[in-house]
Amino acid sequence: MSPGATAGARVKQPRASSNDAVATTPPRVVLLDSLPAAGLIALTEAGFAIDARTGLEGDALADAIASADAVIVRSSTRITRASLARAGRLRVIGRAGVGVDNIDVDAATELGIAVLTAPSGNTVSAAEHAFALMLAAVRRVPAADRSIGAGRIGGEFARRARAFGMRVIAYDPFLTDDRARTLGFALADLDTVLDSADVISLHVPLTDSTRGMIGADQLRRMKPGAFLINAARGGVIDEAALIDALRDGRLGGAALDVYATEPLPPDDPLRSAPRIVLTPHLGASTVEAQENVAREIAEAVRDALLHDDFSRAVNAPAIGGEAMHRMRPLLDLAERLGRILCAIDGGALQHVDIRYAGQAADVMKPLAAATLVGVLGDVVGRGSVNLVNAAHLARTRGIDIGRTRLAKHANYAEYVEIEATGAAGSIRVAGALLDAAHPRVVRIGEFHVDVWPRGALVILRNRDVPGVIGRVGSLLGDAGVNIAEYHQARLEQGGEALAAISVDGVLSDETLRALREVREVIDAKQVQLD
Repeated sequence: MSPGATAGARVKQPRASSNDAVATTPPRVVLLDSLPAAGLIALTEAGFAIDARTGLEGDALADAIASADAVIVRSSTRITRASLARAGRLRVIGRAGVGVDNIDVDAATELGIAVLTAPSGNTVSAAEHAFALMLAAVRRVPAADRSIGAGRIGGEFARRARAFGMRVIAYDPFLTDDRARTLGFALADLDTVLDSADVISLHVPLTDSTRGMIGADQLRRMKPGAFLINAARGGVIDEAALIDALRDGRLGGAALDVYATEPLPPDDPLRSAPRIVLTPHLGASTVEAQENVAREIAEAVRDALLHDDFSRAVNAPAIGGEAMHRMRPLLDLAERLGRILCAIDGGALQHVDIRYAGQAADVMKPLAAATLVGVLGDVVGRGSVNLVNAAHLARTRGIDIGRTRLAKHANYAEYVEIEATGAAGSIRVAGALLDAAHPRVVRIGEFHVDVWPRGALVILRNRDVPGVIGRVGSLLGDAGVNIAEYHQARLEQGGEALAAISVDGVLSDETLRALREVREVIDAKQVQLD
């Protein structure tokens, strides 16, 4: 990030002037939730003024934020658009943890405020807890587990599993073989993992693609007597299907630290399921984890205020104010193209090249980041990747990033092309801005298309024979799906064709399967663009 790229004046480290007569005002950091003092050393050593103001709401919270250069929260305090209304000085919101559900990230981004997280501080504690759950379930350790109230972690879990003499296989469609070997994994597809693993531990975010990923069908595939561990996110497992599998005796046991509804209701049927260990979301609840998280967020806040280092941010502070307004349509188009690319390829990417032809200056880095937000959103969770950290997350997954500025395009004033290379080969998608309000997808693979990237987009490959469009349209109509746009493209008569179909709403899995079963259809994929 280039110095001075952030909206507003940069806060410098407090220091005396050359004649020692005048000193700058030290940045003021307000702690809105309790944090261990031992974790705040990075701030005190930098000379920051620290003010603990916990338990605030409403006007009192807005007043506290109004006088701060940075605020730090855990999960209790909610940072809303209203609480940021008078945040004229605020440069940084630090979240001592990973999730940002309690922070209005969009409002912060519009105001040029960086939202930083501490993604690594509780990694070891969470991995240890997942391992403890596994041992408790496998060895039938707990007798009082009913008294409950309410890509890094998986690696740490695997490291400990190998120490126990376990052979680790992993399903991660966006992890390359080289990266997997470095982590000590043997990569496999999901069905292979389900068929062969004695213990399955989940370490995924909750996204549209992971919600309910372990359902009745997946539980039936698991080995008889196998164990299922979830210390990741509630909602990844279909809890009703899990209860059935436990009561039927198909599973050896399960251990959960997270639930679809938290705290777990007193009458929830999970509490009476056999061979199950339940803990009240304890994955990061150790003294060491809390100190590590406090230390990590303190260092992130310090570096953001002193050096414009937003490498741990989840939003885009470097593109604020008027620059964000001008660039937003282009970045939105790039993100949508990234989502389309991810939906088409669906495998481990090795290289992503972003090419741009247009008039925008200093656009290549944010454009690449926006593309990667789309590519990685369903992999790491859309709330966990944004313009600032997208490139870093791509690199940790072994994805090389290329950026190319093209000569003026013959047909479009603003043109973005993305080419991704993986184990299955290369695929290209491209889009153009006709003006700020009219983005278009103009290329998918080798096919030239013209469709508005909004809502749900169905990408259909089919044989170019008479009647396909009618059959597809009838099938969607019978399913109650309205077609907004239908663009059919072909390379030659009678060969393979591609349809880009913009629809209102989202196709159900049943409707998508029915499309794939149409005789002339080769494949059908769906991508949610909004």
